[in-house]
Amino acid sequence: YKANGTEFKIMYGSGPVSGMFSQDTMTIGSVEVPEYTFAEVNDTSGLGLAYRAGKFDGICGMAWDAISVGGVKTPFHALVDSQKLDVPVFAFYLGNNAPGELVIGGVDSKHYTGDFSFVPLSSETYWAVGLDGVKLDGSAIGSTKTAIVDSGTSLLAGPSADVKAIASKLGAKSVLGKEYIVDCDTFKSSMTFSL
Repeated sequence: YKANGTEFKIMYGSGPVSGMFSQDTMTIGSVEVPEYTFAEVNDTSGLGLAYRAGKFDGICGMAWDAISVGGVKTPFHALVDSQKLDVPVFAFYLGNNAPGELVIGGVDSKHYTGDFSFVPLSSETYWAVGLDGVKLDGSAIGSTKTAIVDSGTSLLAGPSADVKAIASKLGAKSVLGKEYIVDCDTFKSSMTFSL
């Protein structure tokens, strides 16, 4: 471990965090990346209640270096550059009332059937891709043409008019006029995103 001392500030959707950059050997699975520069957060006040109440050790940014504060290489890209991954991909399994899983350098075949279809990125900032359409219970809804696949977001976000139309069709309850909640126990609709 070596303290760098350079200060940083990040603004998340929930609020600001700050701290300093440091270096250490990053180890994920069996892959080591020596002298990896990372953000050491000492002010987490902007991360909100979920962070304080949850069991977090930190946040592992999976986006692109272009949006990384201070131009610091993101963990995934540092792992890819190490050439120690079997394949340069990562995959998430989001468990339904069960543990989820992040696989770096491959995929877990227990969690899918069929073949993957790859789509081109529209920007190497976020994982932004073209969105051909959204259907709710088989009917087209919304007008936005871009989607961001964001593993760090625990909600769906979009243009206000599109979100309002989806919320209305779902019978979602408004929270402070900015977000909507759907009761997962009574959720029976089908939502399809075509990329």
